Amino acid sequence: MTGRVHVIGGGLSGLAAAVSLASGGRAVTVWEQAGQAGGRCRSFFDDGLQRTIDNGNHLVLSGNRSLQAYLRTIGALDRLSGPECAAFPFIDLASGERWTVRPGAGRVPWWVLSAARRIPQTRLREYLAAWRLARAGDGCTVADCVGGSGQLYRRFWEPLCVSALNTAAEEGAARLLWQVLRETFGRGEAACRPLIATAGLAESFVEPALDYLRARGAEVRLHSRLRAIETEGDRVSRLHFTGDAAEVDVSPHCAVILAVPPGVATSLLPGLEAPQGSRAIVNGHFLLPRSAPVPSFLGLIGGVSQWLFLRGDVASVTVSAADDLARESNDAIAALLWPEVCRALRITDPALPRWRIVKEKRATFAQTPAEVSRRPGCGTRWKNLRLAGDWTDTGLPATIEGSVRSGHTAAANVFACATRA
Repeated sequence: MTGRVHVIGGGLSGLAAAVSLASGGRAVTVWEQAGQAGGRCRSFFDDGLQRTIDNGNHLVLSGNRSLQAYLRTIGALDRLSGPECAAFPFIDLASGERWTVRPGAGRVPWWVLSAARRIPQTRLREYLAAWRLARAGDGCTVADCVGGSGQLYRRFWEPLCVSALNTAAEEGAARLLWQVLRETFGRGEAACRPLIATAGLAESFVEPALDYLRARGAEVRLHSRLRAIETEGDRVSRLHFTGDAAEVDVSPHCAVILAVPPGVATSLLPGLEAPQGSRAIVNGHFLLPRSAPVPSFLGLIGGVSQWLFLRGDVASVTVSAADDLARESNDAIAALLWPEVCRALRITDPALPRWRIVKEKRATFAQTPAEVSRRPGCGTRWKNLRLAGDWTDTGLPATIEGSVRSGHTAAANVFACATRA
């Protein structure tokens, strides 16, 4: 006999867990404290721009197997778009150079042997340093392994680390970056095709999941913040919420998946070890005079901005590991980022258009070796309580893929425990 699973948190980790459970026939209730699901992966209508924008930009890859499985289940694979073959266009804002990285089809990167296919001004021996990431110890940073004065570090390793780990290469955990490479670039071109949400994060990742859950009888309870977890012996016995459902009994056959940020989890579970530091991400959205024909992106080197995304007539730029920038005023940030957008898009009119700055001051945990060592696993000392979230020990950085994989792991653990019972 199996009971209801209470998923606390309606971000991607919680939604992935709930979808996996519902697809396996389990009764599910998702509890979310906000008025909408999605967590840090959300879209909203901005009155100033008069457009629907995302709180942040996300580039995913075709080799993100957990995300692909999630989208396939909820019927949303067609809501991502990207080039037919892996291609990553870049511009060096300092020099004006432009190039495109096109990985080869095989697992062995023979393409770097051709000077014409390598990143401009890089040498073959710089690429061989990638193997140091594979052998990196727990305390190694990305800069420890591949740092140096070469152009490959400046034009590839450093921006890749900041984008994937939201942490500077000098302090980012090397083992996390290696796992990204192993699952995507290390599997050849077919696994590293870039994909972005065609219409927006909510329409691609969140709304189809909610439709899927409701079609299978799952409950989604918004405006319901978990205040406390009550336990008896080795089990969770009661959940205390704000709102209409003040108390919910957790019967012996029920389970709980806690898919909330690490600070919330530690406040609910005293003694839980979890990452403590965080890093900010700043996104700037600018209204353009004309629309882009298709959603696209561009990597930016040599400036403040790191990625530029075009969707419709909105250009959005992302700055990761942006704790210092996030302390600046929105006006100052817009004035700093817009000239870089103009350079990248060859816009000749420098007049600042309508804009919106979005700061996620705790976008991810600080993915340093010390903080990575604090990531807890899925299980807890309570038999019916599991953890999910990109901050748990997924082996991956705190990305969309890591979020979804944590949800799948938690759901699989619930199924396994029910089978053993």
